[in-house]
Amino acid sequence: MNSLLRKPTTPLSVIILACCFLVLIIGVIAAGRVHASTQMPANGERLITVHDGDQERGILTHATTLRQAFQEASIRFDDKDLVEPGIDDQLVASSYEVNIYRARPVTIVDGVVQKKILSAYRTAEQIIGQAGMKLHDEDSTRIQAPSNIVSEGTGLRLVITRATPFTLVLYGKKTTSYSQSATVGEMLEEKGITIGEQDTLSVKQDVTLRSGMTVELWRNGKQTVTEVKPIAYAIEQIQDVDREIGYKDIKTPGIKGKRTVTYEIEMKNGKEVSRKEIQSVVTKKPTAQVEVVGAKVSLPAGSHEDWMASGGIAQGDYGYVNYIFTNESGWNPAARNPVGYVGLGQTREANLSSSCSNWQSDPICQIRFFNGYAVSRYGSWSGAYDFKASHGWW
Repeated sequence: MNSLLRKPTTPLSVIILACCFLVLIIGVIAAGRVHASTQMPANGERLITVHDGDQERGILTHATTLRQAFQEASIRFDDKDLVEPGIDDQLVASSYEVNIYRARPVTIVDGVVQKKILSAYRTAEQIIGQAGMKLHDEDSTRIQAPSNIVSEGTGLRLVITRATPFTLVLYGKKTTSYSQSATVGEMLEEKGITIGEQDTLSVKQDVTLRSGMTVELWRNGKQTVTEVKPIAYAIEQIQDVDREIGYKDIKTPGIKGKRTVTYEIEMKNGKEVSRKEIQSVVTKKPTAQVEVVGAKVSLPAGSHEDWMASGGIAQGDYGYVNYIFTNESGWNPAARNPVGYVGLGQTREANLSSSCSNWQSDPICQIRFFNGYAVSRYGSWSGAYDFKASHGWW
């Protein structure tokens, strides 16, 4: 009777089969999740890949800004954090790679002064600018781990080594200058200042450069004049293929630099008869202007024949026009050659832009422009074709 009441034992083969089936089910579910996370955006949706430190997350959204997308996906974001692209920039593309730089505590050490801030920036210049502090070109910085975790926390320590401030009188022009050099002679070499045969230096070159001291350089004999000249800033453009041509957004405004230029002048009868530059010292470096410009070209629908018809070209001239535009630009209205000529038929940009404001994406306007050029210069497209075929240009 006891043997009849004993619970039956499950065969080992059945247990193994059940485990295999369970693993298969888990694999199918995981594959489905992977597929869901890597699927392409549906119509009207955007795929946003968020890089947050070591973490990466993909989200699908109809949001028009990252702030809205983060709120929908419950992604935490603090006002001190930094997001690229901007948190409130309009989203216009179908997919984005987004970086989140989390703010962390930074202790700025400027001599005996210490200032604590929260910053998401990664460069010393950006952190110091956020703190409202000024940094001269000659100052140096270094970012390091905190020296005292108890007093400074677990953030970063940014140390500023200030350059020595002094007064430089260069041929009568007085300026406040800065240098990390140890001596006057090293400072002169650092700033590219040479002493001429007729020059007199107010202090010896081996004298230690001290804060607040005055260094003067004079020229005997001919008269000298010193002027402050601006230094133009460079423009760095970032092309955004999701923005139409003509779009421009200044991300970082440019700042002109300054240089002190000294001239040796010769006067005769109260008038200047000659001028020669003898010194040029950069006192402030320019800051490049960073611009985001649209690079998306939206061309009108239709074939080249449709464009020529809309541009007023007679059907009998289609072959001549096609020959010229194919050889000049390959029918690319935004074409630009190394010399600077642009457009379907290649002309100076000033000529084309005065007639077609959005010439890069308006081939029909260009065709009207080049039609007037061909007829006025060669009498007809046939004449333009003959000249092009024999000379290689038109």
